[in-house]
Order: sequence, then C-alpha cells, then structure tokens
Amino acid sequence: MALAGIEMFFSGQLDIGHLHVQLGIEGLQATIIPVVLILLGALSLAMPAHHVFYGVLSLAVGLYALIGVNLGGFLIGTVVACVGGVLVVAWMSPDAGSVADRRGAVRQEAAEEGAE
Repeated sequence: MALAGIEMFFSGQLDIGHLHVQLGIEGLQATIIPVVLILLGALSLAMPAHHVFYGVLSLAVGLYALIGVNLGGFLIGTVVACVGGVLVVAWMSPDAGSVADRRGAVRQEAAEEGAE
C-alpha cells in the first residue's frame, strides 16, 4: 500500500513539457490520497490488530484514486493499492493462526467425542 502511495505521489507531480498535471482541488487530492495510502501501509504494520479496517480503507482509497490522481497513477498505483489492501485483509498474524489451530483442534475433539 505504501508503494502504491509513493507511485501515485510521483505520477501526480508530473510536469510534461508545458502541461502541468496538478491544478486546483485535484492537486490537493493528488497529495492527500498518496499520503493516506502510505499512512495506511505504515499503520497496518504498526497495529496489525486492525488489519481488516486498514485493508478495506486502502481498497476504497485505491479505487477512488482512479478519479482523484491521474487514473490512479496510470492504473499501476490503483492495482498495487488494491492488491496491497487484499493482502492486508487476508493477513493473519502468527497469534491468530495459533488461535485458529486451537479452535480446529477443539472442534475435532468434540466431533470425535460425539461420534463415540
């Protein structure tokens, strides 16, 4: 997600000849959206307990970037933000994995006791 923010930031700051891409309120969006994506990437690493919230928020911001930041950083930034958001949502910390394993073991023991 942070990589998508960096890519969108630099694609929003382009100056092609005499054509400057960033003007007006769109210029504010071209600055805020990448900063939000970088912040979401840092927060998902700093506070993994809220990974689902950060991932869904990055998906929404990445899709909104299609409108706000030069087609989402020429589509590359949007794709990277969406992939990062999906990975963060699907991310399971080692503690959560061990809890899920324990739940499965308890269910299996209960099923074996019920079968006997």
